[in-house]
Formats: sequence, C-alpha cells, structure tokens
Amino acid sequence: MKFETRCVHTGVEKDSAYNSCITPIYPTSTFYWDDLTTNRGYDYTRSGNPTRRALEENLAALEGGIDCRAVCTGMAAITASMFLFKPGDHIIAGNDIYGGTYRLFSDVFTNQGYKFSFVNMRDPAQVEAAITPETKGIWIETPSNPLLNIVDIEAVTKIAQAHDLISIADNTFLSPYLQRPLEKGVDVVIHSTTKYLNGHSDVVGGAVITKKEAHQERIGYIVNAMGLGCSPFDAWLVLRGVKTLGPRMEAHQRGAMALARMLDEHPKVQKVYYPGLESHPQHALAKSQQDGFGAMLSFDVAEDRTFAEKVFKNLKLFQLAESLGGVESLIEYPETMSHASMTADARREAGISERTIRVSVGIESPEDLVADMRNALDA
Repeated sequence: MKFETRCVHTGVEKDSAYNSCITPIYPTSTFYWDDLTTNRGYDYTRSGNPTRRALEENLAALEGGIDCRAVCTGMAAITASMFLFKPGDHIIAGNDIYGGTYRLFSDVFTNQGYKFSFVNMRDPAQVEAAITPETKGIWIETPSNPLLNIVDIEAVTKIAQAHDLISIADNTFLSPYLQRPLEKGVDVVIHSTTKYLNGHSDVVGGAVITKKEAHQERIGYIVNAMGLGCSPFDAWLVLRGVKTLGPRMEAHQRGAMALARMLDEHPKVQKVYYPGLESHPQHALAKSQQDGFGAMLSFDVAEDRTFAEKVFKNLKLFQLAESLGGVESLIEYPETMSHASMTADARREAGISERTIRVSVGIESPEDLVADMRNALDA
C-alpha cells in the first residue's frame, strides 16, 4: 500500500464483534482471563491495550520499523530510548537540539551518570572526533529545532555502524511522510506524536519505533516497567489524526514555502531558516534525504528584541504559543519559551539569538498567512 493508504488502514481493524470501520477505544484498565493461564492477548492496560496497539502497528508501518511503543509524551519517548544505555555511557548529540531534550540530557541524565557531548552535527568530522571508548550512542535531530539545520543521516549512521554505536533520530519535525530515518541506517526513531502525527493540538504523546529485535525487546520492557504507555483515548486521538497526515503535510508545506519566500525578501528580516529555500546552505542535502521541506521555519528580525515583541503583538492569525504541528499556525520566541531551559551560552553557541523567532505553519490559506506576517512586520 502507498503511504497515504497505510495511514488510513494499518492497525485499525480491532473490532471483531461489530466490524467498526474506526478503531474502538478500549478504556478498560484490566482484562479478564479465560482461565489461570489464558487471556485474549491483554491483561492490564499499562502493559498493552488494543487501541494503543493499533496506533503502534500503524506508526511502525509508516516508519518501516518492526515495532513501536506509544508513550504518554514526547519526552517519555526520549526517556525510554535513553534506557538503551546505562550510567557511564557516552552519547553524542547536536548542539542545536530542542531545549527540552538538551535539559533532559545535560541535567537529568547527566546527574544519573550518563555523559553527553554536544557538537556541530552538520560536520560529520566533529561527530567522529567526539567518540571516546565510552561512547555508545549518537542522537540525531534533523531538521534541528529551531534553526532547521540538516544532519547528513547516512554519513552519521555510517560512523555509528563503524563504531558499533546505537543511532537514534528524532523525526518529529518532518514525520514519516517526509522523512524515514530507518531507511537511512538509523536504529531507533522517536516522535512527539503531539505534533504532526496527531496534528490537532489536542493531545500529548510520544512514540519509539525500532528495527532491531534487541532494541524492540528493551524498549517494550522499559515502557511497561516504568509505566510510560499512553492512555487508550490519547492513542485513539493520534490514530485519528494520522489518517490525514499526508494531505495535512502537503497543506503545511505550501504555506511554509510561501511564508519563507516572503520573509526572505522582507527588509525587516535579517535571515530565514528554511531548507526549502535555495539559499539555505543545506538545501541540496535536505532535498536528497527528505521528501519535502516541512512546515517549520525560523527567522531573525533585522532589529532587536523590542522589535520582535512588536511583531508578536501585531499578528492576528499566528498564535503565540509553544508546540508545533497543529492545523493552526503558531509562533514562539525560543529565547524565553522552547529553549529557555538551555543556558544563554548554549543558545548562542547553537545560533539562537534574541532576534530569533520560530514559526509552525498551519494549514490556513498561504495568502492569509503571508499577509498577516507582512502586516505585522510592516506595522
């Protein structure tokens, strides 16, 4: 089946009693057994649930993995993946990753004995140079959040394979519709299903997709043991949302490209970060490993923070809010919002400044979005 067909049909047929075309929600916490040794495949919803399993089958098929575990948040997905390692292990990550991921690595897991190096992952040589005898994994985020830097997935996974390292990729920004890291050699893919997979800003969730049996077994064990699984209703919401992933992503991209081109020509904008622009330094790389350029973009205003604040106040259609990937357009200020958990020095090293604004382009009319942004900048 083609991608859009798999979005609609994979994993949904769970109702043998009434042949429902839509996967039912099984809100039960427990399932009764036929006898002391036999059940119908489920015993307790923390360990497994038919609605959650439908979503897991769907996402595994879309990413090309052998299994998936759907969890309660995107951060829970990252946390679960870190249990592929142990205290004392060293993991290499980009220096321009999502602020919540940076906080989890640099604070929470570092205090548990893990070791991390944050490097410019656009340069595979820096990844190679960061490897030590304790290195066990590489964390890939591409495009990066919020500056849309592109990591050469195949180059980095070749390094990982040469040194017997586990490679993990956060594919939240593009979704499997536009990028499938497992096909490029990555071992594990994680998602915040809150974002494009769900697409309607009405649920938080995460997913971990694996392609190796050992990783599948470990992630399944950790999710059950730590109680990280998402609720049946949340799983149902994401499964509902993913049915329209293909057409939504196409609508998102149309708006993002139109907005990026306007911003790129506006005199009050210093720089636009969007891989779809031919001027983006990694446009060719993005084009080679992605099936599209996505709906996230950032830009630096030409003036100071005060001007950026005025832009936010003048907007009518873009809502000032964190998160991304919903049908509505959102805009935020990384300095005080999505990347506030990074130190100021870390933000500057990553390239985030007080002029930086991040945009999640929704599925509204591109003409309306462009007009609203232009009016805000001009005002």
